[in-house]
Amino acid sequence: MTNRDLAYAWKYHDATKHSYASIRTNPHRLDWENKPLEFKIYPTLEATRLPHEAGRTGVPALSAIANTEAFLAAGSALDLDTLAQILFLSAGITKAKKYPGGEIFFRAAACTGALYEIELYVVSGDIRDLPAGVYHFGVAEFGLRQLRAGDHRRLLSEFAGKEPAVLHAPVTIISTGTYWRNAWKYQSRTYRHFGWDNGTILANMLAVSAALKLPAKVVAGFLDQSLSDFLGLDAQREVALSLVSLGYARGEPAASAGQIPPLHPPMPGFQAEVNYPLMREMHAASSLVSAEEVTAWRGLTPVTPVSPIQGGLLTLPRVADHELSADSIEQVILRRGSTRQFDGTQLTTAQLSVLLDRVTQGVPADFLDPLGARLNDLYLIVNGVEGIVPGAYFYHRDQHALEQLRQGNFRKMAGYLGLEQELAAAASVCVFFLADLNVILDRFGNRGYRVTQLEAGILGGKLYLGAYAQGFGATGLTFYDDDVVRFFSPHAEGKSAIFLVALGNSKASHKLAPALT
Repeated sequence: MTNRDLAYAWKYHDATKHSYASIRTNPHRLDWENKPLEFKIYPTLEATRLPHEAGRTGVPALSAIANTEAFLAAGSALDLDTLAQILFLSAGITKAKKYPGGEIFFRAAACTGALYEIELYVVSGDIRDLPAGVYHFGVAEFGLRQLRAGDHRRLLSEFAGKEPAVLHAPVTIISTGTYWRNAWKYQSRTYRHFGWDNGTILANMLAVSAALKLPAKVVAGFLDQSLSDFLGLDAQREVALSLVSLGYARGEPAASAGQIPPLHPPMPGFQAEVNYPLMREMHAASSLVSAEEVTAWRGLTPVTPVSPIQGGLLTLPRVADHELSADSIEQVILRRGSTRQFDGTQLTTAQLSVLLDRVTQGVPADFLDPLGARLNDLYLIVNGVEGIVPGAYFYHRDQHALEQLRQGNFRKMAGYLGLEQELAAAASVCVFFLADLNVILDRFGNRGYRVTQLEAGILGGKLYLGAYAQGFGATGLTFYDDDVVRFFSPHAEGKSAIFLVALGNSKASHKLAPALT
């Protein structure tokens, strides 16, 4: 199988769709005696504890999630304190709740089922208070464990097709996905969740980096097996998903000395995992196997679908920065949760306008350059926004306007499409991410499926941050795939449902609910 064998992406996508019938005929039940470990642990490696007293950026969250200037700027210096701040606000433990028999730890970014299957690794040159090396970020103890000593940034850039952002970054953070930790609940659909859950972490990481004036870039083109071997991963259980370069250092790192030995760190035993071959097959079919393939993949023109305007447009108001909430990005991340119950009251047009504008300003990524290119389109069911007639809409980013596709109260339909969950029915707005996979796969191969899910996760994570910055709530939901497309057709004909985020005011008792998406 190769990245250009597109039948694999379609096979996976079609086989993991939810439908009214599939939900009722799937006999899957959660085996609580076989629940995966919540944290990855290297028991024989000493942890370097990270500083807990993170600095304050003071940058408003609504500016941070939209700030594209910092993505390309020379930026500030990066040291251990700054790295600790980024790691904590991206994937650290922000809350803990005790219950009879245990304790639940909640993280900085939302995750499907609160299973937190995404792991972070750090590849660093010499920065203040941290020697060059390859590290695993231990969430439980908030520390770094060194897997390799020395400066391996040039080698990492080779894996990434000599990507300049990686070569010149003082630090690159690598995200991986652990299959069983999510598949325990979600089975083969886990490979979709990898994109969503990695994306929400990256949304935080990009926003914090922008607030710190550190250039950052998401890199999705790399040699999969080489990177897995470099990190010492068991690729049947854990796979690399993305890289984010942080900062910019003039000059180039020296080449790594000699051969890079295999890495086999001792790990605790795994649970009795259930095998779901589809997700591993999807990863293999979307992997890049040569430097030439990585270079060619990255050289492809980004996808920017053109959606002709067929109906009337409602131009959304522009809101000046001084009228917006000044709550900092760190304040918003620390109070963010996943709303468990909406109160049914209305949002304002200005709130929705600000959210859509800030969220869609662009994502710095090797599959989306130049900024503004996109893979996912935003379709909305609006049921509770002052000044907007209830109905189904398409968001035109370039015009910052909503095109009405259908008028009517669709609360019941929103609930049905959101897997018959009351959260979707009670939400003021449901934002559906839809993508033309025919165009994307033709352009990027099977790996286009990965990055489509990843972009949706990043935008979804930005929706979370933008909503909580304005004082209302958000939650990510799953959906009935084909029914979503049918509802928004004929406008959405030929597209595929990718993700769903519900928005609205939280009930008072749920305003600070922890992330249990």
